[in-house]
Formats: sequence, structure tokens, C-alpha cells
Amino acid sequence: MLIVIAGLPGAGKSTLAVDLGQALGCAVLGVDEAEAAMWRAGVGAPADTHHAAYLVVGALAAEQLAMGHDVIVDAVNGPEQARAQWRELANQMGVHLRFIVVECSDDGIYRDRVERRPRIDGFPEPTWKGVLRRRAEFPPWTDARLTIDSVNSREANTDAALEYLKKERSP
Repeated sequence: MLIVIAGLPGAGKSTLAVDLGQALGCAVLGVDEAEAAMWRAGVGAPADTHHAAYLVVGALAAEQLAMGHDVIVDAVNGPEQARAQWRELANQMGVHLRFIVVECSDDGIYRDRVERRPRIDGFPEPTWKGVLRRRAEFPPWTDARLTIDSVNSREANTDAALEYLKKERSP
């Protein structure tokens, strides 16, 4: 199964991805981490590496899926091009695709998380103003998905995601 965790920066995607990865014992592949590694290696400017990071993570995901492993992808997945990439990969690999969108319904909590989130070495973290701008521009979801509110406890969100994935695996 290809599990794609999506949503705006700071919403809680990575937290859920890590918790699910531990619960399922599978790889968690982060687009931000891939892009930051490119920058640390001196590869291109941010405008040049964003799409490349999605492609790198897609290639790594394909390798894991080919070995029969479930994979979790952690990325914003705002543009349709990104979402289409995962649909195409799941189809190509013959695996189930499940989107889980993470949102934060409390702007006070959300802003605090954005301003205090852990930093990825070499990666410019978003500002609250930038998150608000991206939220206004974020395309609506049309794919089947589970929406998680990160205001809920980590345990409750992980349990809800696991239940969703379990139902989706059933014939």
C-alpha cells in the first residue's frame, strides 16, 4: 500500500507519518528531507529542486513497493501534479493508494506549531504568513481520503488512520 500523508506545512503531517510508520513498520519518505539534502549537497536552488524531490521520493517509494513493503510519503501534495504522481505510481506498481490529509482546525495552536516546529537542516521553514497564503491557494481535494485534525491527540489520530487503512485493505 502507498500511503500519502498530505496537508499544509506545520499541520502535523510528519508527526502522523512517523507514528503510522512505527505502527506499520514501514518506510516514511519525506519530500522536505529529500529537498533539504539536495540543497546541503549544493544541488540547485529551491525552485529547481522542489519537483525533483517529489521524483526522488517517488523512485524510493517504487523500490520499496516492488519489494512488497508498504510506504508512507510525507509531503504537502498541494498541486495536482504531485497528487497525480502518487496515483500513477500506485497504478504502475499495482498497489492500493490511500491519501490522508492532515489539517489543524485551531489557528492559535496551528500558528504556535508553525513558529516552534523542529527545523530540518538546510531547509527554510515556513512562516505563519506563508502558511496562510498557501492555505488560501491550496486546491481542493477530489481524491478519496481520510481527513485528520491534528488538534486531536496523536494516539486518536494514529488509531483513526490505522482503522481507515485497515478498512481500505479489506476486499
